[in-house]
Amino acid sequence: MMKTIALCMIVKNEKEYLRRCLDSVKDKVNQIVIVDTGSTDETVNIAKEYTNDVYHMEWINDFAAARNESIKYATTDYILILDGDEYLEESANLQKEIASGADYYFTKIYNVMSSDRGITHLAIRIFANNKGLHYRNRLHEHLNTMEQEDKLKEAYAELTIFHTGYTDEMMKSREKANRNLPLMLKEVEENPTVYNLFNMGRTYTWVGEHEKAIKYLQRAYPLSKELTIAPELISTLCRSLGELKRYEEALIILQEATTIYPGEVDLIHLQALFYMEINYYKDAIARMNKCLEVGDRGITVTEGNGSYIAHFRLAEWYESRNDLMKSYEHILEAFKLKKDFVPIMGKYFKIIEKANVPLEEVFSITQQLYPISNSGQLEKLLEVMYKLRHPLLQRYLTEYKVTVQDNVMATARQYTRDYNGAQALWLKMADVDEQNGEDILLLSIILKDETLFGRFKSLLNLSQKEQKNLYKILMNEVSEDVKLTSHLENILERALIHLIRLQEFETFEIISNYLWQGGVDVKIKVCEHLAAYGFNEIAIDLLVKLFEQYPRNVKIIEMLGDACLRSNYIQDAQLFYTKLLEISDDYVAYERAYELYEKVDDQIAKNSVLTQINRKFPLCAWSKQNFNR
Repeated sequence: MMKTIALCMIVKNEKEYLRRCLDSVKDKVNQIVIVDTGSTDETVNIAKEYTNDVYHMEWINDFAAARNESIKYATTDYILILDGDEYLEESANLQKEIASGADYYFTKIYNVMSSDRGITHLAIRIFANNKGLHYRNRLHEHLNTMEQEDKLKEAYAELTIFHTGYTDEMMKSREKANRNLPLMLKEVEENPTVYNLFNMGRTYTWVGEHEKAIKYLQRAYPLSKELTIAPELISTLCRSLGELKRYEEALIILQEATTIYPGEVDLIHLQALFYMEINYYKDAIARMNKCLEVGDRGITVTEGNGSYIAHFRLAEWYESRNDLMKSYEHILEAFKLKKDFVPIMGKYFKIIEKANVPLEEVFSITQQLYPISNSGQLEKLLEVMYKLRHPLLQRYLTEYKVTVQDNVMATARQYTRDYNGAQALWLKMADVDEQNGEDILLLSIILKDETLFGRFKSLLNLSQKEQKNLYKILMNEVSEDVKLTSHLENILERALIHLIRLQEFETFEIISNYLWQGGVDVKIKVCEHLAAYGFNEIAIDLLVKLFEQYPRNVKIIEMLGDACLRSNYIQDAQLFYTKLLEISDDYVAYERAYELYEKVDDQIAKNSVLTQINRKFPLCAWSKQNFNR
């Protein structure tokens, strides 16, 4: 005999989404009960199109009371709970779900977010009627399953509920959390349960008061270890610690948590991110690879943390160490898994350019990875290429016969080295947006075009003195009184990156000579950009000059060691890493030394470094696993 099931809802001003919700369940349930708590729009009329069981209740700032009001009208064996901005997936089979006869079912809820991602969590949304189950808590209401835990049978539903209330357009979480604070404080004072402590901490997290959030979450943590909320509670606590840059405290908690909950990818992902924050590169890489092994699994799962986002992070981290081969492997996998995700698309084009892959090959690979089947896809691709000033922008505009604004066409031509074509377009424009100021400056420098510079220099927000100095640089006037402000340094540094990309090396040398008159930080950045685009030997030469000037600068020594190791100058790398250990007791120096000895297969030296790491840096995990291996 088939069991019956009722949908029970509480609503207020849900006219925009209520039909979608009710259409998704009307043929799957035996009864629909809707309790309205004060709608002023068409919500009630819409509800009456689907059911006669529409009731009214005065709102008394108590979600549990409203939920309990709705379920009291149910006359079925089971109850399904949905909110107005939720809906069932089309394939959902409620009869199949309740056939096992459990008393309540944990159900997956997929929260659609506006960043083309989503978060999945579990909650009890299907439960038996007339078993004494009812809701508690004014805010963040939950069923009283713990009160009769020994008598009730739980199960897990296979269906998914979709929730759109987390998109930026629909939910102003900070405002909502601030409104809810008085309710929460009252609830915690009256009933300091683990759920209330957790929700209080989460509410403070939403409003950015992380110290207060931590206080409540730390009280809740030891009470939560046997509950399904534990992983989300730990994640929330650690994120608040991370916001306050208390990464070591968070990592201690996560070391224990990932042992207890090895299948919770969000916890492992957070652990990897925090390892990278404290520059434990090897541990960060290992834990992010663990995310890929686990996949998008867990009680609460942020979409992509065990798949495309993990690949994206690994691509970023390998790129940061100029390991472009591994970086490319991971961004390729990320792109295959999530083709329309703009950050991945952008990173793919950046990495493939740094790897110096020929443009024709890039175009061919991209056509296979991202075949254009509609205007939306093409628009997204063009937006990414324009933002990156990518040299393939012109090819796509031509290939797909796209008509664009003059500034976009001028930009496209400029970065395919059609300088004269770009110059003609810029000069014929009456008005140019500020976003193109640095594009025009770059072209002015390459062509030494004072007319172009004079017409558009106002777009750069320069002082009179900065304009004069920039004019001298543009015309390559020999002058010792050119003093660069930090603003001008930043502009020229960005121009320098494009000169490397365009392989305008003569102009690059002129600009870098001016930047070389600035502080040490901008000089280091010049070397970083050269190394990032594969000009390792030039970077080494410049870094050696800097080392002679600044022999105790940790960043310079670290970069020199890295560059020498990449070029297989083993003795030089050893020299600089040894120097690094002499002047810095930071973890990074030891990890770099280990990588060197690993490359030359010096087991004794490796073990010596591992011993020191294990003694000095107890949070380090990889060193303990590798000792005496």
